[in-house]
Amino acid sequence: MTRDEVDAYAEQIDEELLVADGFDDCILGIGEQFNRTFVVYDRGKVIAALIRSGLDPDDAEEYFEFNILGAFVGEATPCFVTTSWP
Repeated sequence: MTRDEVDAYAEQIDEELLVADGFDDCILGIGEQFNRTFVVYDRGKVIAALIRSGLDPDDAEEYFEFNILGAFVGEATPCFVTTSWP
């Protein structure tokens, strides 16, 4: 799903969907739970993007966990899905 598709969907359902800046290519789609709607990201792709930006793998993992996964910005906080594990 592209960022434009996320924006179009948000407009259609008349809700604000929060996105993680700089990670548009990591979007999997839209998630829904009870009365919440949120953008869903691929965790591995986000960490890979951090590595491409210059962080080593351990630092990328730490940065992701503390600064991205650990950030709660309200009911529409994005979620991150692990699609594979070693």
